[in-house]
Amino acid sequence: MTISRMTTLTAVATILGAGAAMADCGIESGRVAILSNDFPALHAMAEGAAECASDSVTVTANQTTEHRDIQVAALTANPAEYTSAVVANSSIVPLMNEGLIRPLDDLIAQYAPDLPVTNRITIDGQVMAVAFMANAQHLFVRDDVLAQVGMERPTTYEEVLEVLAAVREAGIMEHPFAMNTASGWNLGEEFVNMYLGHGGQLFEPGSAAPSINNETGIATLEMLAALNDYANPDFLTFDSNATQALWESGELAVAYMWGSRGGGILDDENSTPEVTGNTALIGAPTVAGGDTPASTLWWDGFTIAANISDEDAAATFRALMHGLRPEVIAANNDAAVWLMPGFTPGAPAEGVVATANSGTRPYPMVPYVGLMHTALGNELAQFLQGEESAEQALADVEAAYIAAATEQGFLQ
Repeated sequence: MTISRMTTLTAVATILGAGAAMADCGIESGRVAILSNDFPALHAMAEGAAECASDSVTVTANQTTEHRDIQVAALTANPAEYTSAVVANSSIVPLMNEGLIRPLDDLIAQYAPDLPVTNRITIDGQVMAVAFMANAQHLFVRDDVLAQVGMERPTTYEEVLEVLAAVREAGIMEHPFAMNTASGWNLGEEFVNMYLGHGGQLFEPGSAAPSINNETGIATLEMLAALNDYANPDFLTFDSNATQALWESGELAVAYMWGSRGGGILDDENSTPEVTGNTALIGAPTVAGGDTPASTLWWDGFTIAANISDEDAAATFRALMHGLRPEVIAANNDAAVWLMPGFTPGAPAEGVVATANSGTRPYPMVPYVGLMHTALGNELAQFLQGEESAEQALADVEAAYIAAATEQGFLQ
């Protein structure tokens, strides 16, 4: 499996600066049904695609944080419930494994021949997704709170802990920190980020055999526990919507969140000038003396379902490209780090750009990584609740992963 992906945002910006020919709407008939995550950049794309609706073209969208949990079943139906699933590095893997999305080469050749190679996610020689935005988790900090405790912006997780201790000791906030640690996918992602930052590898080289039940895994869990000692006790329910709401309400001094939340956090809705005016988006920190940020680089892109008619596939491709035309991108410039013409990097992109340019590793994209991610998300909560040791939690993850990987034929 070979993946064409972005490594630095600077290179992408240079490539896209020349512009690319986007598809016009002009759809005679078809069904467009979009399944995606729920945040402003995707709202903008879906609203742009909806402009293609007519008496003979239907355009609908289900934008939910539960999209990963329903995509396989929804696209397995024949015809598929959705004509497009918006995916990222990890969520495309189960769709590929089950043959639920179609190659896009013919659609690109007919409707978007000038689409840059950078946007073409190529797997085994075929374009399987169109990447339209970059993402990464990184730090959000309140400069005014840092000034109150006489601290600089942290660049390591050890410095983050020092800041959090100072904020609590000063009586400014009892729970000054949050990250996306909701049990399940979010918690699994936070382990992956921290583990890679510690220099870990999820699997034995060239193998599906797990490699997490070790000293690096223990150090990873200990850092996650230390950070969440400064989080609200219900941190195992925190997803992106929850952490954004906490930030906008002024309850946090430091948070580790997705860059795609930057535009919403810096706008003038649901917050106050005190919060937005003092919020800085900075790169993901390193940990344990390492020089690689404890984060992962992601792309978000759209796929087209396999179990739909060619007519609906063409309508969906053209509508989504219409929703990503330069005018839409420019009008929603700060909603994401777009990988499309019309984007001018601004303050909301600074954290992702800094994280990407610091050598952050892409999220591992192998067929069995989803099984590891699921095992991590399901088995680590008891440790963070103080109900079992780090060693036992990692043993539970390993056992759950081995069982799933063996059942699916990745391990013998």
